[in-house]
Amino acid sequence: MFKFKFGVDTFIWSEVFTDKDLWIIPKAKELGFEVLDIAIAHPEKFPTKRVLDEAKKAGIELVTTTTLNDKTNIISPDSQTRKNGVKSLKLLVDINKELGSNILGGVNYAGWGCITRKPRSRDEWKWSTDCMREVAEYAQTVNKNFIIAVECINRFETHFLNVAEDAVQYCKDVGTGNIKVHLDSFHMNIEESSFEGAVKTCGKEYLGYVHVCESNRGIPGTGRVPWKEFFTALKDIDYRGPVVIESFDIKFEELAGLCAIWRKLAESGEALAIEGLKNLKSIAARV
Repeated sequence: MFKFKFGVDTFIWSEVFTDKDLWIIPKAKELGFEVLDIAIAHPEKFPTKRVLDEAKKAGIELVTTTTLNDKTNIISPDSQTRKNGVKSLKLLVDINKELGSNILGGVNYAGWGCITRKPRSRDEWKWSTDCMREVAEYAQTVNKNFIIAVECINRFETHFLNVAEDAVQYCKDVGTGNIKVHLDSFHMNIEESSFEGAVKTCGKEYLGYVHVCESNRGIPGTGRVPWKEFFTALKDIDYRGPVVIESFDIKFEELAGLCAIWRKLAESGEALAIEGLKNLKSIAARV
């Protein structure tokens, strides 16, 4: 029987995950989530061992996401900045190995918000795929089951990967077999012509990870995202990975600014996650 595996992102509660946020791990399990996506902003400071201990106690599966920035941007013309990015991504591979996580998603192929105000260039494509190939080959020596999933996001947050078709080509050009596509329903609602089309463009071979959020970043199931079409397509390609709720609190200064969140979308991030999970389970049961 086909079953969706629902998860939640730590961004629901915390902008930068540190030791003080360890309580989120058992909380996610208590709320009925099978998977916790830990957003790692600063891998060099991440409390890996304490996170692993809490996850084992809670009995919850871990995956991770990250975003590169202007100091780790692997499409930067500055070679040292690209080296910084490769170093950071390799450290994230090591952290995921320790956590028992098999997925690193997010904007890991370019600096998030580092927009040139021009279409991506051939040089940027080569810089990113070359850097990612080095990281992906390293990952294969660390964990043969590990995938790096590149997230297509909307045009206002990156000029580099906006749609599934381009992300699949990116995976092919890296060419290591452990680079997959990360789809997010919020961004898909802006950029894709069809939810079904985007999922089937990736297919089982290339779809590695899924985030779910409503069209306005609010409670899943209350907006314009065509959930039945989306979930039916995921079932059709036999996608077995996590389906993770992600949104942000208006109080998060950096995230709210980058994502242009200026109003409350729910009583709290936790309330959004609870109601969203209920709605998504109801929709999934009808697929």
